[in-house]
Amino acid sequence: MILYTVTGKVGQEGYLDIALSGDLTGKNIYVNMTNKCPCSCVFCLRHTKKQLEGNNLWLKEGEPTVEEVLDLFSQYDLSVIGEVVFCGFGEPLERLDDVCKVIDGLKVNYPDLKVRLNTIGLANLIYERDVTPELEGRIDTVSISLNAPEEQEFLDLTRSRYGIQSYEAIKTFAVLAKRYVPNVVMTVVEKVMSEEKIERCREICDELGVTLRVRPFEE
Repeated sequence: MILYTVTGKVGQEGYLDIALSGDLTGKNIYVNMTNKCPCSCVFCLRHTKKQLEGNNLWLKEGEPTVEEVLDLFSQYDLSVIGEVVFCGFGEPLERLDDVCKVIDGLKVNYPDLKVRLNTIGLANLIYERDVTPELEGRIDTVSISLNAPEEQEFLDLTRSRYGIQSYEAIKTFAVLAKRYVPNVVMTVVEKVMSEEKIERCREICDELGVTLRVRPFEE
């Protein structure tokens, strides 16, 4: 699936192709443009959950082009939706230029469109430069997966190909992104870590000047 909506509670999500999603009023549309990711997280659904054929985000036929994504969007009225969210099984910023082109294309007809980016926050390591200026005017909210209160635990959980430097890199990315993006959030999931660790993550976010969002987890 390239464009989809999300049904169900956190931990019990269903991914519904936009063509089957019915009335889109108030719903978020999620954009899945790549399978690539710099991490191999131990909790990632691609490792932990067998996906049904109709509930699968893996792009079996390769990455869609910018034109293909915009053509899919053109079939729907985006003035009624909540926001567009670049998400999926892969890391959206593995295709930074193409994500920017899609957003620019959508904003031609919907200049006030709200856009969120869900990311692991390692784009500056991927490209070996600061990419956050390219988010300005395009992204309204950046949501970065914090995952842990310290660098070794983060590496153990994410198995980032960039190694131990990854943790400081995501925090730096968050601070830099604040210059260009109105809302920068870092996330953890309740029950996956102790209350003590969540509180430490909250302190880290306070130090960085960003918001911590504790995502609910359903068994």
